[in-house]
Amino acid sequence: MTAGIAALTPASSSGGGGGGTQNFLVPNATFFVELAAFLLLFYLLARFVIPPINRAMTARQQAIRTQFAELDEAKADAREAEEKYKAQTADARKQAGKIREEAHEQAEQIVADAREQAQVEAKRIVDHGHAQLEAERKQALASLRAEVGTLATNLASRIVGESLEDDERANRVVDRFLTDLETMETAEAAGQQDGAR
Repeated sequence: MTAGIAALTPASSSGGGGGGTQNFLVPNATFFVELAAFLLLFYLLARFVIPPINRAMTARQQAIRTQFAELDEAKADAREAEEKYKAQTADARKQAGKIREEAHEQAEQIVADAREQAQVEAKRIVDHGHAQLEAERKQALASLRAEVGTLATNLASRIVGESLEDDERANRVVDRFLTDLETMETAEAAGQQDGAR
């Protein structure tokens, strides 16, 4: 152990003159050289090495910030597009519902119009049929009057024994006969209706 302490203590110079011991706590020229080398190295690093590294790191941070901003913008755009899509889908559904409703209403209107036209056409056909029947009845009645008139005149002239060649007289006889016939038919129809009740 003594050898270790002896090694730590400065050795005296073996030369002749009055060498003294150096205190290791007091800096010597080596310290100043090392300090100067350190400061030079620090200056070189601070001047030439660290600024490009800092610029690269700043550029990288800026790129990351830009990417995050773009990502946030893309997310906002995606949300906006999704909202637009949902709004358009809802609008399309509403329009489809309106179109279906309008088509249903139009179909009902078409059916109602067709039904009304069919009723009008049926009424027209029935009215035409009644008018045609009435015209045919009148024609048949006129034809019947003419035939019955001729037959009645011939029959009456045979029964009465006098000639009914006079047209005016013949027409009166025929009209009276047909009036009596219509009266009998009306009375007979009224009797049937009273009997049915």
